[in-house]
Amino acid sequence: MHTTRRDALILGAAMAAPVASHASDWHALSGKRLNKIAYGSCAHQDKDQPIWDAIVAEKPDLFLFLGDNVYLDTRDVSEMKAKYAKLAAKPGFQKLRETTPIIAMWDDHDFGENDAGVEYPKKNEARQLFCDFWGEAATSPRRTREGIYTSFVFGPAGQRVQIILPDLRFNRSEIIKLDLGGKPYDVWAKELEKAGQMVPGPYARNPDLKASMLGEAQWQWLEAQLREPADVRIFASSLQVLADFAGWEGWINYAQDHQRLISTIRKTKANGLICLSGDTHYAEVSRLDTNVPYPIWDFTSSGLTEVWPVLPPNALRVGDVYRARNFGLITFDWAKRPKPSLTVEIRGEQGQVAISQIVSVADLQVNNSSSPHG
Repeated sequence: MHTTRRDALILGAAMAAPVASHASDWHALSGKRLNKIAYGSCAHQDKDQPIWDAIVAEKPDLFLFLGDNVYLDTRDVSEMKAKYAKLAAKPGFQKLRETTPIIAMWDDHDFGENDAGVEYPKKNEARQLFCDFWGEAATSPRRTREGIYTSFVFGPAGQRVQIILPDLRFNRSEIIKLDLGGKPYDVWAKELEKAGQMVPGPYARNPDLKASMLGEAQWQWLEAQLREPADVRIFASSLQVLADFAGWEGWINYAQDHQRLISTIRKTKANGLICLSGDTHYAEVSRLDTNVPYPIWDFTSSGLTEVWPVLPPNALRVGDVYRARNFGLITFDWAKRPKPSLTVEIRGEQGQVAISQIVSVADLQVNNSSSPHG
C-alpha cells in the first residue's frame, strides 16, 4: 500500500493522541453520575460521517463504540494503521473526541477480518493498534490477557452504572457455515427469495457445546463482574444478544454461551441489566420473556455509516425496524421511584427519534425464588 507524506502525518497524530483517557483515568470519573449515554457501531472510514454532529449535539456523558469502529479487513499492519488514521481525521469524530469520553470494543472488521474469530493470525497485532488508538495505558490488562474485554463503573451508590464490554472475537470458536450446495451465497439467497422463502444468512448454529465466543477465562471474569454491586448494568455486546436465529452472527449461534449468559444473570442476581448491540446495519429492539430471570432487552444500533438492504427474521423483535444511519441514546431518570427508569432511543442521522422505549429498572429484578420468568 502506498502511503503519502500527508497520510504518514495523519497517522502519527492519530497514534500520538489517543481518543480516550487511559484506563487508569477512568477511576477518577467513577464518582460521576451518568445521565446520558450515546452508542453506535459500524463506521466505515472511507465514507462521510455527518452523524457525529447529531451525537455531539446531545452532549452525552459517554459514548460507547460497539465495534466495526473502522473497517480494517486486512492482514497488513501498515494498512491497518492507515485506516485508523482516516477515522482520526474525520472532523465530526474529532469533535466527539474533544467533548466526550469514549469507550470502545471491537467487532470483526476492526478485529481485522470479516466474521473472524480465534483463527485470525493477526489478532495480537490488531489488539496493539486498537489499544494504542483508543488510549489504553501501557499497563492495561486489555493489552496482555486473552481478549480485550473490560468493564467500568460510574456513579455513587443508588445511581451506580456498570458497563460491561465482552470480547466476542479473540477466543471465538470458528463459525459453522450452512451447506449452500456449492453455490455462492448471493446466488443461493436469490433462489430462495424467488421461491418466496425467507432468506437466512450463511451460518448455522454450532452444535459443539464446548464451542464458545468468550472462552472460559473470560466467562470467569464475566461472572465476577455480574456479582459487583450496581443499580443499572449495561451489557454492551458487539453482536446481537437476543435476536432469534437468522443465519448471521449472534449469540444464538453458540447455544452454550447463549444459555450460560442467562443462567449467570440468574445465579449472580445481576439486577438491572439491559443489552446494547451493533453489527447488523439496521436498528431494532428485541425482548426475551421466557425462561429468563426477568425480561431481557437488547437495543441494537447499527450503523453509523452502514445500511443493510436485507432484513433477517427475528421472532423477538419489538416494534419497527429502522433501516437508515443511526445511533443509540440512553437517558436516565434517576428521580423515578422506587427504581430509576431508562429511555432508550434509536436516533437518525439528523438526531430525529426513530425508536423509543422506556424501561423501568424495577422490572429488571431477579426473583428470589430464582424461578424462570414468563
